[in-house]
Amino acid sequence: MTLKIDLHSHSTISDGVLSPAQLVTRAQEHGVQVLALTDHDETGGLDEAGQCARQAGLTFVPGVEISVTWAGRTVHIVGLHIAPDNETLNSGLDTVRAGRLDRAYEMANRLEKLGFTGVFDGAMAFVSNPELISRTHFARYLVQEGYCRNMQEVFDRYLGDDKPANVPVRWATLKQAVDWIRGANGIAVIAHPGRYNYTPQQFDQLFSEFRDLGGQAIEVVTGSHHPSEYATYARVAQRYGFLASTGSDFHGPNDGRMELGDLPPLPSDLTPVWHDWF
Repeated sequence: MTLKIDLHSHSTISDGVLSPAQLVTRAQEHGVQVLALTDHDETGGLDEAGQCARQAGLTFVPGVEISVTWAGRTVHIVGLHIAPDNETLNSGLDTVRAGRLDRAYEMANRLEKLGFTGVFDGAMAFVSNPELISRTHFARYLVQEGYCRNMQEVFDRYLGDDKPANVPVRWATLKQAVDWIRGANGIAVIAHPGRYNYTPQQFDQLFSEFRDLGGQAIEVVTGSHHPSEYATYARVAQRYGFLASTGSDFHGPNDGRMELGDLPPLPSDLTPVWHDWF
Protein backbone atom coordinates (compact mmCIF):
# COMPACT_ATOMS: atom_id res chain seq x y z
CA MET A 1 0.00 0.00 0.00
CA THR A 2 1.33 3.44 -0.97
CA LEU A 3 1.02 6.16 1.66
CA LYS A 4 -0.24 9.58 0.66
CA ILE A 5 2.54 11.85 1.91
CA ASP A 6 2.64 15.65 1.71
CA LEU A 7 5.72 17.33 3.19
CA HIS A 8 5.15 20.97 2.19
CA SER A 9 2.09 23.00 3.19
CA HIS A 10 1.16 26.37 4.67
CA SER A 11 -1.38 27.77 7.11
CA THR A 12 -2.57 31.21 8.18
CA ILE A 13 0.46 31.37 10.45
CA SER A 14 2.35 32.44 7.32
CA ASP A 15 0.68 32.88 3.91
CA GLY A 16 -1.87 30.06 3.78
CA VAL A 17 -5.62 30.62 4.00
CA LEU A 18 -6.54 27.79 6.40
CA SER A 19 -5.72 27.63 10.10
CA PRO A 20 -3.34 24.84 11.14
CA ALA A 21 -6.29 22.75 12.38
CA GLN A 22 -8.32 23.41 9.22
CA LEU A 23 -5.31 22.42 7.10
CA VAL A 24 -5.00 19.08 8.90
CA THR A 25 -8.73 18.44 8.57
CA ARG A 26 -8.63 19.15 4.84
CA ALA A 27 -5.60 16.90 4.44
CA GLN A 28 -7.45 14.06 6.15
CA GLU A 29 -10.52 14.63 3.97
CA HIS A 30 -8.32 14.35 0.89
CA GLY A 31 -6.71 11.11 1.99
CA VAL A 32 -3.33 12.42 3.19
CA GLN A 33 -1.79 10.09 5.78
CA VAL A 34 1.51 11.89 6.49
CA LEU A 35 1.51 15.70 6.58
CA ALA A 36 4.16 18.34 7.26
CA LEU A 37 3.25 21.93 8.07
CA THR A 38 6.07 24.12 6.75
CA ASP A 39 5.08 27.74 7.30
CA HIS A 40 7.47 30.43 6.12
CA ASP A 41 10.02 31.40 8.79
CA GLU A 42 7.65 30.50 11.63
CA THR A 43 6.89 27.49 13.83
CA GLY A 44 3.90 28.97 15.67
CA GLY A 45 1.30 26.67 14.08
CA LEU A 46 2.99 23.35 14.79
CA ASP A 47 1.41 22.66 18.19
CA GLU A 48 -2.12 23.21 16.90
CA ALA A 49 -1.53 21.17 13.77
CA GLY A 50 0.14 18.37 15.71
CA GLN A 51 -2.71 18.10 18.21
CA CYS A 52 -5.29 18.02 15.44
CA ALA A 53 -3.29 15.43 13.52
CA ARG A 54 -3.12 13.14 16.55
CA GLN A 55 -6.89 13.37 16.98
CA ALA A 56 -7.40 12.68 13.27
CA GLY A 57 -5.01 9.75 13.15
CA LEU A 58 -2.54 11.42 10.76
CA THR A 59 1.21 11.15 11.10
CA PHE A 60 2.40 14.72 11.59
CA VAL A 61 5.84 16.00 10.63
CA PRO A 62 6.80 19.34 12.23
CA GLY A 63 8.47 21.57 9.66
CA VAL A 64 9.40 25.06 8.54
CA GLU A 65 10.35 26.79 5.29
CA ILE A 66 13.26 29.21 5.69
CA SER A 67 13.88 32.13 3.33
CA VAL A 68 17.48 32.22 2.11
CA THR A 69 19.41 34.62 -0.11
CA TRP A 70 21.81 32.81 -2.42
CA ALA A 71 23.54 34.38 -5.45
CA GLY A 72 21.29 37.40 -5.18
CA ARG A 73 18.02 35.49 -5.31
CA THR A 74 15.61 33.96 -2.83
CA VAL A 75 15.78 30.22 -2.22
CA HIS A 76 13.54 28.32 0.20
CA ILE A 77 14.93 25.59 2.44
CA VAL A 78 12.42 23.29 4.12
CA GLY A 79 13.25 21.73 7.47
CA LEU A 80 11.48 18.43 8.25
CA HIS A 81 11.15 16.67 11.60
CA ILE A 82 12.50 19.71 13.42
CA ALA A 83 12.29 20.23 17.18
CA PRO A 84 9.88 23.21 17.20
CA ASP A 85 11.09 24.59 20.53
CA ASN A 86 14.78 24.71 19.55
CA GLU A 87 16.04 28.09 20.77
CA THR A 88 18.70 28.58 18.09
CA LEU A 89 16.25 27.83 15.29
CA ASN A 90 13.60 30.16 16.63
CA SER A 91 16.08 32.94 17.31
CA GLY A 92 17.26 32.62 13.73
CA LEU A 93 13.70 32.74 12.41
CA ASP A 94 13.11 35.92 14.44
CA THR A 95 15.93 37.62 12.55
CA VAL A 96 14.57 36.46 9.17
CA ARG A 97 11.10 37.85 9.93
CA ALA A 98 12.37 41.24 11.08
CA GLY A 99 12.60 42.88 7.65
CA ARG A 100 9.23 41.81 6.23
CA LEU A 101 7.10 44.80 7.26
CA ASP A 102 9.48 47.43 5.86
CA ARG A 103 9.66 45.40 2.66
CA ALA A 104 5.86 45.31 2.48
CA TYR A 105 5.58 49.11 2.71
CA GLU A 106 8.05 49.47 -0.15
CA MET A 107 6.27 46.87 -2.30
CA ALA A 108 2.98 48.69 -1.73
CA ASN A 109 4.62 51.96 -2.72
CA ARG A 110 5.97 50.46 -5.94
CA LEU A 111 2.62 48.90 -6.84
CA GLU A 112 0.81 52.19 -6.28
CA LYS A 113 3.30 53.93 -8.57
CA LEU A 114 2.29 51.35 -11.18
CA GLY A 115 -1.32 52.48 -10.84
CA PHE A 116 -2.81 50.16 -8.22
CA THR A 117 -4.71 51.57 -5.24
CA GLY A 118 -5.29 50.50 -1.64
CA VAL A 119 -2.51 47.96 -1.94
CA PHE A 120 -1.04 47.82 1.56
CA ASP A 121 -4.37 47.71 3.40
CA GLY A 122 -5.68 45.27 0.81
CA ALA A 123 -2.77 42.90 1.35
CA MET A 124 -3.03 43.22 5.13
CA ALA A 125 -6.64 42.02 4.96
CA PHE A 126 -5.25 38.59 4.04
CA VAL A 127 -2.65 38.56 6.84
CA SER A 128 -3.09 36.91 10.22
CA ASN A 129 0.50 37.54 11.36
CA PRO A 130 1.83 40.99 10.28
CA GLU A 131 5.40 39.79 10.84
CA LEU A 132 4.90 37.43 7.91
CA ILE A 133 3.31 39.65 5.28
CA SER A 134 4.63 38.49 1.92
CA ARG A 135 4.32 38.82 -1.83
CA THR A 136 1.58 36.18 -1.72
CA HIS A 137 -0.70 38.49 0.27
CA PHE A 138 -0.23 41.30 -2.26
CA ALA A 139 -0.91 38.84 -5.08
CA ARG A 140 -4.17 37.71 -3.49
CA TYR A 141 -5.32 41.32 -3.26
CA LEU A 142 -4.51 42.05 -6.90
CA VAL A 143 -6.41 38.94 -8.01
CA GLN A 144 -9.36 39.77 -5.75
CA GLU A 145 -9.60 43.26 -7.24
CA GLY A 146 -9.45 41.93 -10.79
CA TYR A 147 -6.09 43.47 -11.68
CA CYS A 148 -4.77 40.03 -12.63
CA ARG A 149 -6.44 36.76 -13.53
CA ASN A 150 -4.49 34.59 -11.11
CA MET A 151 -1.57 34.51 -8.72
CA GLN A 152 0.91 33.37 -11.35
CA GLU A 153 0.14 36.39 -13.50
CA VAL A 154 0.86 38.71 -10.57
CA PHE A 155 4.30 37.19 -10.09
CA ASP A 156 5.02 37.05 -13.81
CA ARG A 157 4.19 40.74 -14.28
CA TYR A 158 4.89 42.49 -10.99
CA LEU A 159 6.25 40.51 -8.03
CA GLY A 160 8.69 37.93 -9.39
CA ASP A 161 12.37 38.30 -8.52
CA ASP A 162 13.18 40.62 -11.44
CA LYS A 163 9.81 42.37 -11.70
CA PRO A 164 9.13 46.06 -10.98
CA ALA A 165 7.32 45.78 -7.64
CA ASN A 166 9.54 43.17 -6.01
CA VAL A 167 11.77 44.41 -3.21
CA PRO A 168 14.85 42.23 -2.68
CA VAL A 169 15.55 41.27 0.92
CA ARG A 170 18.68 39.90 2.51
CA TRP A 171 17.37 36.71 4.11
CA ALA A 172 19.36 34.04 5.97
CA THR A 173 22.44 32.53 4.36
CA LEU A 174 22.29 28.98 3.08
CA LYS A 175 24.71 27.92 5.82
CA GLN A 176 22.59 29.52 8.53
CA ALA A 177 19.41 27.81 7.34
CA VAL A 178 21.02 24.38 7.11
CA ASP A 179 22.75 24.82 10.48
CA TRP A 180 19.50 25.91 12.19
CA ILE A 181 17.60 22.94 10.78
CA ARG A 182 20.31 20.42 11.63
CA GLY A 183 20.71 21.96 15.08
CA ALA A 184 16.99 21.32 15.63
CA ASN A 185 17.51 17.66 14.65
CA GLY A 186 15.81 18.22 11.32
CA ILE A 187 16.43 17.31 7.69
CA ALA A 188 17.22 20.18 5.30
CA VAL A 189 15.48 20.06 1.90
CA ILE A 190 15.76 22.44 -1.07
CA ALA A 191 12.17 23.38 -1.87
CA HIS A 192 10.87 23.43 -5.47
CA PRO A 193 14.24 23.93 -7.22
CA GLY A 194 12.46 24.39 -10.54
CA ARG A 195 11.29 27.82 -9.43
CA TYR A 196 14.77 29.34 -9.23
CA ASN A 197 16.20 31.26 -12.15
CA TYR A 198 19.82 30.14 -12.08
CA THR A 199 22.25 29.13 -14.79
CA PRO A 200 23.33 25.46 -14.94
CA GLN A 201 26.65 26.45 -13.38
CA GLN A 202 24.91 28.25 -10.52
CA PHE A 203 22.61 25.27 -9.92
CA ASP A 204 25.63 23.00 -9.73
CA GLN A 205 27.20 25.33 -7.18
CA LEU A 206 23.96 25.55 -5.17
CA PHE A 207 23.43 21.79 -5.02
CA SER A 208 27.08 21.09 -4.23
CA GLU A 209 27.28 23.73 -1.50
CA PHE A 210 23.99 22.59 0.03
CA ARG A 211 25.20 18.98 0.12
CA ASP A 212 28.57 19.96 1.60
CA LEU A 213 26.84 21.97 4.35
CA GLY A 214 24.82 18.93 5.37
CA GLY A 215 21.68 19.36 3.27
CA GLN A 216 20.16 15.98 2.55
CA ALA A 217 17.22 16.25 0.15
CA ILE A 218 15.46 18.14 -2.63
CA GLU A 219 11.81 18.30 -3.60
CA VAL A 220 11.23 16.35 -6.80
CA VAL A 221 7.45 16.03 -7.03
CA THR A 222 5.82 19.26 -5.91
CA GLY A 223 2.87 21.45 -6.76
CA SER A 224 5.37 24.15 -7.68
CA HIS A 225 6.90 22.01 -10.46
CA HIS A 226 5.39 21.29 -13.83
CA PRO A 227 5.05 17.50 -14.27
CA SER A 228 7.66 17.67 -17.01
CA GLU A 229 10.19 18.81 -14.37
CA TYR A 230 9.80 15.75 -12.13
CA ALA A 231 12.27 13.73 -14.19
CA THR A 232 14.72 16.64 -14.28
CA TYR A 233 14.94 16.86 -10.51
CA ALA A 234 14.90 13.10 -10.11
CA ARG A 235 18.15 13.14 -12.08
CA VAL A 236 19.47 15.93 -9.85
CA ALA A 237 18.69 13.87 -6.75
CA GLN A 238 20.56 10.90 -8.20
CA ARG A 239 23.54 12.95 -9.38
CA TYR A 240 24.15 14.70 -6.06
CA GLY A 241 23.10 11.85 -3.79
CA PHE A 242 20.03 13.60 -2.38
CA LEU A 243 17.02 12.00 -0.81
CA ALA A 244 13.80 12.89 -2.63
CA SER A 245 10.94 14.79 -1.04
CA THR A 246 7.42 15.58 -2.18
CA GLY A 247 4.92 18.27 -1.22
CA SER A 248 1.96 20.10 -2.68
CA ASP A 249 3.12 23.55 -1.46
CA PHE A 250 -0.56 23.93 -0.57
CA HIS A 251 -1.62 27.45 0.43
CA GLY A 252 -5.37 27.28 -0.03
CA PRO A 253 -8.18 25.68 -2.03
CA ASN A 254 -8.25 28.32 -4.76
CA ASP A 255 -4.73 29.67 -5.08
CA GLY A 256 -3.68 27.71 -8.16
CA ARG A 257 -1.30 25.24 -6.57
CA MET A 258 -1.90 21.52 -6.20
CA GLU A 259 -4.63 20.25 -3.88
CA LEU A 260 -3.74 18.24 -0.81
CA GLY A 261 -3.78 14.53 -1.61
CA ASP A 262 -3.25 14.99 -5.36
CA LEU A 263 0.52 14.41 -5.52
CA PRO A 264 1.66 11.63 -7.84
CA PRO A 265 4.16 9.15 -6.38
CA LEU A 266 7.89 9.73 -6.46
CA PRO A 267 9.84 7.90 -9.17
CA SER A 268 10.53 4.42 -7.84
CA ASP A 269 14.31 4.60 -8.37
CA LEU A 270 14.74 7.42 -5.82
CA THR A 271 15.28 7.09 -2.08
CA PRO A 272 12.49 9.03 -0.35
CA VAL A 273 13.33 11.35 2.49
CA TRP A 274 11.04 9.26 4.72
CA HIS A 275 12.79 5.94 3.92
CA ASP A 276 13.68 5.31 7.58
CA TRP A 277 10.76 7.06 9.30
CA PHE A 278 8.27 4.18 9.49
